[in-house]
Parts: sequence; structure tokens; C-alpha cells
Amino acid sequence: MRKRILVVDDDSMNLVRTKMILGQDYVVLVAESGIAALEKLKVEKVDMVLLDIDMPGMNGIETFEQMKDLELDIPVIFLTASGLEEDVVSAIRLGAVNYLKKPFRPKELLRRVTQEFEKQ
Repeated sequence: MRKRILVVDDDSMNLVRTKMILGQDYVVLVAESGIAALEKLKVEKVDMVLLDIDMPGMNGIETFEQMKDLELDIPVIFLTASGLEEDVVSAIRLGAVNYLKKPFRPKELLRRVTQEFEKQ
């Protein structure tokens, strides 16, 4: 059975691009906000979350904290266009398994995702 990845990003072009990159190997679900992601996580089985940090309303860090509150133990890779080291440090401290700076190379995204699934 193919692994299921939820991609959360407020930029629809990033969602389309990421789905194209991962869609051959994985089932890819998308959400355009942290709130939409949390709703999907309540009803869908998801094996990994790719989570943008900088989103309006509820940012990626807040979304990840809410996931923890719901006791969702799903590996999270943060995607960030931000060069702010504090964002990355916060994400790792919270328990993110990895992060990737946008724009990323397709092969690098695939490598990181595959690497995390191999650890499980």
C-alpha cells in the first residue's frame, strides 16, 4: 500500500508542484491552510506531513503544535522559504524530522521523504 503524504501550503502552485513530484510514488493529499490540514488529519490516514511554516491565519509551527495537542504522531518535514534560523530551530525543537528550504529541487524532496520513510 502506498504511503500517504499531506502537503500543507497556502500557495496553490507549491501544492501542484509538490503533488507532481511525489504523486508517482505516494498518495498526495493537499491542504491550503493549517486549519484545513487539521480537519483532514482528523478523518484521513496520513503517514507524513510536509508543512509550510509561513502561512496566514495559523502558521506551520502553530499547526504542528495543534497536531501534538491532538496526539497525532506523524512525521513532519517543514518546508520554508524563510531564511530565519529561529523558524527552523523551533520546528526541530518541536519534533520535526527534517526541513527543506524552498524552492527545493525535486530530487532533494524525494530523497528526504524516502529517507524518513526508511527510518520507520
